[in-house]
Amino acid sequence: MFIPIAMVMGYSLMDNVITNKHPEFVGLDNYVKVLSNGVLPTAVLNTAIFTIVSVIAHLVLGLLFAMMLNTKLLSNLTTGLFRVIYVLPWLFTVAIIAILWRLLLNPNGVINYVLVGLGITPTGIEWLSTPGTALLAVTFINIWAGYPFYMVSLLAGLQGIPTDLYEAAKVDGASALQQFWHMTLPQLKPIIISMSLLDVIWTSQQFALIWMTTGGGPINATEMLSTFTYKLAFSNYEFSQASASAVLLLIVSTVLAYVYARYQKARE
Repeated sequence: MFIPIAMVMGYSLMDNVITNKHPEFVGLDNYVKVLSNGVLPTAVLNTAIFTIVSVIAHLVLGLLFAMMLNTKLLSNLTTGLFRVIYVLPWLFTVAIIAILWRLLLNPNGVINYVLVGLGITPTGIEWLSTPGTALLAVTFINIWAGYPFYMVSLLAGLQGIPTDLYEAAKVDGASALQQFWHMTLPQLKPIIISMSLLDVIWTSQQFALIWMTTGGGPINATEMLSTFTYKLAFSNYEFSQASASAVLLLIVSTVLAYVYARYQKARE
């Protein structure tokens, strides 16, 4: 692990690595070029929107489905069926998810067929090829693929809360909303914080899903920090600048990982 990290750090301080047999030391020039790149602000903004919306939606959907599966109002058969259905997105690989949603969001796909049939839109929408909808589409796909992680974890947390607490709250006259706010959420708080921190790290580095659906396009509408770095290396052949970008991403990821590790240590 340390050898490739050290090599990339070394590349980021050199000029024309990989393509030049005798690269020259240029110090921080590559970092200056990356930070002054006109595409970088767009990539940062897209990554921030993609990450924040995904994490919030993962948490809300995961909590809603977990509470539904934890209720005693549903029969065991119904609960078991819903568990299978809701966990399915988590079982698919990124490649399958990307292909599946590209077919569904195709102008001639099922989603557009339904929208046109209901009269919501006169013609099929290019969801992944239109700058105004591409980021929304890939964010939705990521939400769909990631909420089961929260659902399963929060369901385990809900089942670990003693029922005696709720019975005592009912005796004291607490409403269902008061029980949720003052009992359920505080009990789930450690799980929610841990999962959210992990999700921020994972989502901010998402590459495969973006690359296999939009490739960062159209017109940088879905350009993320991960695709920005990849294109610097394998589209522009600026391996030194790509290394500098990778080091900057490593620094951000290290800070997030430190926050997560510190929180876990504080819990213990």
